[in-house]
Amino acid sequence: MNRPLTCASIVCLLLSPMIALGQGVLVVVNPNEAVRLPRPVPMPRRPIHVVPPPSSSYKIEQLQMQARLIDQVAQVQVSQSFVNTGSRPLEVSFVFPLPYDGAIDRLTLLVDGKELPGKLLGADEARKAYEEIVRKNRDPALLQWIGTGMFKTSVFPVPPGQKRTVSLRYSQLCRKQEGLTDFLFPLSTAQYTSKPVEEVDLRVSIESQNEIKNLYSPSHKIDIQRADDHHATVTCKLRDEVPDADFRLFYDVGKGKVSTRVLSYRPDGDDEGYFLLLASPKIKPSGDKPPQKTVVFVVDRSGSMSGKKIQQVRGALAFVLDNLHEGDLFNIVAYDSEVESFRPELQRFNRKTRQAAHAFVEGLYAGGSTNIDAAMQTALGQLHDSDRPTYVIFLTDGLPTAGETNEMKIVQNAQQANGVRARLFAFGVGYDVNSRLLDRLARAAFGQSQYVRPDEDIEAAVSQLYRRIQSPVMTDVQIEFNMDRQSDASRSPVSRVYPKGTFDLFAGEQLVVVGRYKQAGAAKVVVRGSVDGKQQKFDFPAELVKKSRDETNAFVEKLWAVRRIGEILDELDLNGKNQELIEELVKLSTRHGILTPYTSFFADENTGLHDTAANLRRTNQRLGAMKQSSGYGGFAQRAYKGSLQQAATPNAPAPTMMGGMGGMPASASASAGPMPADRTGLSLQVAPELEAGQRTVRTVGNRAFYQRKGQWIDATLTEKQLDKPTPVKQFSSEYFALIDRHGRALSQYLVFDEPVIVNLDGKAYLFEP
Repeated sequence: MNRPLTCASIVCLLLSPMIALGQGVLVVVNPNEAVRLPRPVPMPRRPIHVVPPPSSSYKIEQLQMQARLIDQVAQVQVSQSFVNTGSRPLEVSFVFPLPYDGAIDRLTLLVDGKELPGKLLGADEARKAYEEIVRKNRDPALLQWIGTGMFKTSVFPVPPGQKRTVSLRYSQLCRKQEGLTDFLFPLSTAQYTSKPVEEVDLRVSIESQNEIKNLYSPSHKIDIQRADDHHATVTCKLRDEVPDADFRLFYDVGKGKVSTRVLSYRPDGDDEGYFLLLASPKIKPSGDKPPQKTVVFVVDRSGSMSGKKIQQVRGALAFVLDNLHEGDLFNIVAYDSEVESFRPELQRFNRKTRQAAHAFVEGLYAGGSTNIDAAMQTALGQLHDSDRPTYVIFLTDGLPTAGETNEMKIVQNAQQANGVRARLFAFGVGYDVNSRLLDRLARAAFGQSQYVRPDEDIEAAVSQLYRRIQSPVMTDVQIEFNMDRQSDASRSPVSRVYPKGTFDLFAGEQLVVVGRYKQAGAAKVVVRGSVDGKQQKFDFPAELVKKSRDETNAFVEKLWAVRRIGEILDELDLNGKNQELIEELVKLSTRHGILTPYTSFFADENTGLHDTAANLRRTNQRLGAMKQSSGYGGFAQRAYKGSLQQAATPNAPAPTMMGGMGGMPASASASAGPMPADRTGLSLQVAPELEAGQRTVRTVGNRAFYQRKGQWIDATLTEKQLDKPTPVKQFSSEYFALIDRHGRALSQYLVFDEPVIVNLDGKAYLFEP
């Protein structure tokens, strides 16, 4: 399946040369000089292959895209500003490829407000033009354009230091698969710029006569605003970044209480496939009132919570109280060495109880020890109604120091007291918490744990969680796959599904489920759960592909791998070492280029990719760091593990926090402040490796490549395949003949300047200068 050229893809075309479809780039037109595309940070080059910096260069300063989607038609306006960063004038031509005939309509291109004439080239004619540019500039980045048509403008000048703004306006018919409209914007083209892009603003407005259901981006974190059931706005903003992934957005429309869509990917017909399930609830309660729920807040008021912490906790409690609904049941349990409740039993929320609860919150002060066990038993002991959604928000900043202090006994007592399957959301504040205890409590109580750094706002973290869970619409949800022709009725056709077990659906939430399947074909997805205390069932059709024709849905495999690694780490953390799981961790990390703190040694160019024994031994040693249940290292490891388990996109969270042992995204860790003195030896060890990984490990398409001895190696190759690779001279006739024969299945992996060994139909090919 060809990728559609979306508004986004065309915008990226403006400034980036290395994109599959719908991308534009500025090509310097100088018959006497070969000018390569600019790179933001030159990769370290081996003496055997030195690539001189381009004599002419430009940077992307700003990229803005606005799209309006009605049904499958996208009306797009793109504006991209670039600056000549060289010392001499640039004579450039702007080109961008077309994804397929009829995709683009009414295309207008402006340079600084003046329309520029251009020419549409068919695929065959465009191939010759692409090959000519690639040969002349000796730049393999352009290879991803080969295989598509092209729009090419006339030449226009850009004086030194001057800026040109290129604008596109066009209409496009988006692709549709499995009921989902697929909108693509190839942002990764913007990685070809001399400096990071200062500002990237993407805005997609969707209108539909039917209700808009699922909205999901597998590539970027997006903000979603829904004005009503028929209008939605999706935005994405990046600042001072080099985009490394194309922007992609899926959405669907329809009627009904729940919308479920399934995408599948199976690169090898002899192996199990991967599926992604999107579910978006639109379940209205039987009356005008929202579903009634129970919320119990268990808050630490020990001496370590004094000062700013207890002030923020008061603010968090006030927020929850102000956002409860009439008819909700609630209570507040505050603890230090002693336990005190707002009321001896659950209270029905109304104006009177709200005012009294606010007064109780204002009277909270910090002092004393930490009796977690008694606090949990007090809170859970008040819960008796299993028909309504029940949530316990538990917050602590320390270790259990009073009452029962044994970790396993505390968890066991909480399980016994939880007779209504209440979901526990645990917040660990600061580095002194027993993070493993919180993970155990959350897992035993069907919930999640979250970690708040000392410099973060407790109120903001708790408020964000409560906004998500304040309107449960379907609880204890279970998902089943029933095949039309099921080979073994006694076994489920799907396995290793994440998130595991039952879960709740909340209003406005986009549920993302991934898993594996063995049997292909038509299926029925059954969603069961409780709505307003009554069991309901919904079913939806799905198709699990027998073998994928291309990598359009390859992100599904990567997302599954990210979550699977998170689950493996959780199993190893809470249940102890398991050699089979450690072997799977090493295999997945290597295959997908997911460098965890325990496998970051793969960034070292001297590490053998196929030295299984040595790599398992090193991983085993590093996993010993999980014994640390508290302190900086314990906090960081559990935060990182949780970020993998809850990942919504296949872009695995980097363990960049705290010198390589944390769980926050890079954007968050940048403001983490000074490192505490008790960093673990492991964090100090992996930090330089993770930094090196930015240079020695790259993901292209759905494959990871590792730099070894001056060349890049495809991680899908076996040691035997690497023994005698078939050599191919870069930019030779044979080189382009292979690209012509295999198309994007090969060309996307030839974007390296250094030699690269690629797995092509089970055979190793060495492409070298």
